[in-house]
Amino acid sequence: MVKGANVGLTALSENVGSVVVGLGWSSATGEGDADVSVLLLDGDGKVRSDGDFCFYNNPVAGNGSVQLLGKTPTADGSEDRISFDLDAVPQEIDKVVVAASRYGGSRFGELDDLRLTLADSTGDGLVRFAVDGADEVSAVIFGELYRRSGEWKFRAVGQGYASGLAGLATDYGVDIDDTEEDAPEQADLAEDGPPQPDRPAPEPSRPEEPVGEPVGEAPVSRVPAQATGPRVDDTPVPAPPAPEQPAAPRPARRPRTAKKKVTLPRTTRKSLADNESWRAARLFPVSALKSDRERETRATSVVLSVMAQVPEFGRRLTAGFGAPAGRMETYTEVTLPHGESPRRPDGVVRVERAGKLWTALVETKTNGNALKPDQVQAYMDIAARRGYEAVITLSNDVALEGSPLVDVRIDGRRKHKVALWHLSWAEVVHQAQMLIRHEGVGNAAHAWLLQELLHYLQHENSGCHGFQNMGAAWVPVRRGIDDETLCQGDARALEVIENWERLVRQVCLRLGGELGQKVLPVRRTRRGSDPRALRTELADHLCEQGRLNAELRIEGTPGVLAITADLRTGKLRTSIEIPDAEPGYPLSRVKRLIRRLSDAPADLHIETLVDGQGTGPRGTLERLRPEPADIVPKDGAQITGFRLSLFKSMGNGRGSAETGFIRSVDQAVDRFHAQVVAHLEAPARRSRSAEPTG
Repeated sequence: MVKGANVGLTALSENVGSVVVGLGWSSATGEGDADVSVLLLDGDGKVRSDGDFCFYNNPVAGNGSVQLLGKTPTADGSEDRISFDLDAVPQEIDKVVVAASRYGGSRFGELDDLRLTLADSTGDGLVRFAVDGADEVSAVIFGELYRRSGEWKFRAVGQGYASGLAGLATDYGVDIDDTEEDAPEQADLAEDGPPQPDRPAPEPSRPEEPVGEPVGEAPVSRVPAQATGPRVDDTPVPAPPAPEQPAAPRPARRPRTAKKKVTLPRTTRKSLADNESWRAARLFPVSALKSDRERETRATSVVLSVMAQVPEFGRRLTAGFGAPAGRMETYTEVTLPHGESPRRPDGVVRVERAGKLWTALVETKTNGNALKPDQVQAYMDIAARRGYEAVITLSNDVALEGSPLVDVRIDGRRKHKVALWHLSWAEVVHQAQMLIRHEGVGNAAHAWLLQELLHYLQHENSGCHGFQNMGAAWVPVRRGIDDETLCQGDARALEVIENWERLVRQVCLRLGGELGQKVLPVRRTRRGSDPRALRTELADHLCEQGRLNAELRIEGTPGVLAITADLRTGKLRTSIEIPDAEPGYPLSRVKRLIRRLSDAPADLHIETLVDGQGTGPRGTLERLRPEPADIVPKDGAQITGFRLSLFKSMGNGRGSAETGFIRSVDQAVDRFHAQVVAHLEAPARRSRSAEPTG
């Protein structure tokens, strides 16, 4: 689509009761980022209350009809996704604005390939809109969903705001708080109550739309004064204002959060047990699990029951699959006819909204067992015949873009289309962690249920440990690298690269759930890169260099966390490069860094980065503490930053046992983040605040 164009969604697909909007961008360094926000507007073009402003502190709005799904890696970087249950959007809402903002003085001109995509409930892409000309702005309205004559339409907007998130939100009626600096303290389970309902708004009158509005022309729209945009219909939108003069900085402002939610206590309460041998009673016991079949049955029942009882959790897991925001019921071991041999999927999820049913069949695997293509194919056929919407597979494996876990045959003669989706157990754990430790749920009982679910899934007997096997090619590839017999084009090297990518994605999920921050793999790829071709290229590099490389961007840190697994030396290196642009003499700057790392491990390696020469002097923290001048360049070269590194022996086994490779990667990342990265002060950290105006 082009800027200013609009289109009716029903003209594009029959499955637009629920849609997913993705906002994406890329950068040369892979480090650029932005925050997504959604505003629900009434007929006057304003939010009814602050609860209609959906952003990182309030990820669900409109009675669950709008939900931020977070970021997902793509071939070009990452994409922020938002789920819209259009059938459930409150009737008072006439328009939904989708925007994004940058913080800390950053502008959208520093990012490439700004784009919006819109997909229907089956995952089929319907709309793609590339945003141009957003160079000097810190907030952008990408597009709008709006009602006309009972139908939802989409308009490609691409309007920029130099005043940032705070200016955008204020123009649409969001109450900006000038006094509060930090998010509300997380409350204790025993003290928090359910969130207060939003203030009701009267039913507004809606403007008439001209009959026969053609696709490609945008109807008259109320546009904020600061925004710039195209002409719409024959009515001109206010012309772009003159360039704003830089305003004096003022304290950062953040929109008020609308609801107080329940999260876990900051510290664990002292146990009343006589001694450590006493085990707490658990809602979901794991001690009796002995076989894979028992693990699959128990895990399916546990997860589906919590999804039905904790609306926030159930909605979080199904919103991206096109499920509506309605009443959810879940079932296990349901028998469905299929020729001469009935099939029994592990579970069924049904969501009812306004008399309409959304149904998904669930196939579960635990303990590293692979999905069986014939089983999944049978469930796809059953779902198509019975008019169900989706089949969801749930296993320890991680799906990769361009590399499906199961190949299924789609009968094009059938009018009804069934979507195939995949969840990893690591994603389920991540969503539960985010809700009860960081974002909050409706009441203490829901928080307790999620805590019991987490305890079950993370127990060694559950079989729900996420990706835990580097595959059959791992040992042959390592041996081939050792004896220099591994050649480029070897399919085994490609299998190792794919499993390495799965492991890195799981590390991001686990670390992000523990920290409550966005953790994503950094993609330094060309625009439009084929993910399969990229993996083939990385496999050739593995054969030539014998190393696996990955980079993680952790929200709030001053650099990118790099992981290198050298299969020739058997060493893991975790490192981060931090810029150093502070004033002062070189020795003073080095001393400041050493003081910041007072609690870091003595074996931490520190390298000086110098302008135009790469690396300079280096040494261990143990040696540099008494002699910091040892890493000051002797030739007077300009210091541009420092590289901090820790080294660890790499596990030999392909699995996640104590001596396994996967366990060693987890331990290396955890140690480096806790003992090094956590002590580094991030410049211009947003602290959950909107960007200052100007």
